[in-house]
Amino acid sequence: MEKPCSVVYALVLTLGAFLHIAFAAEAKGNLTAKPGVCPRRQWGSGLCAEYCSNDSDCPNEEKCCNNGCGHECIAPYTVKPGRCALPQGTPMCAEYCYHDGQCPGEQKCCRTTCGHACSEPC
Repeated sequence: MEKPCSVVYALVLTLGAFLHIAFAAEAKGNLTAKPGVCPRRQWGSGLCAEYCSNDSDCPNEEKCCNNGCGHECIAPYTVKPGRCALPQGTPMCAEYCYHDGQCPGEQKCCRTTCGHACSEPC
């Protein structure tokens, strides 16, 4: 007695979903978030594909970050200690940095009156 193809396909899909859930649950105990912070998204969105689902899917120090439509492995930046002072003085309308990792030494990437620049923390 032969079963219709649709029943066989449904059974294969069900088995595949069960195995995916089982392996994901087993791997979940080994997941650890890597240090650092995902970069701020730039304008627009990235590729609508899931290249990773957590940091352990990424090589070296890269983190699994949202790209605006999917997830991909991206080099993180670290947040340096200290706080940025309130913007004062002459308007600076330029983006000299996007995150602390782009600033030398202990400097942080701080908001200016009209952009961001490296400055000493307070």
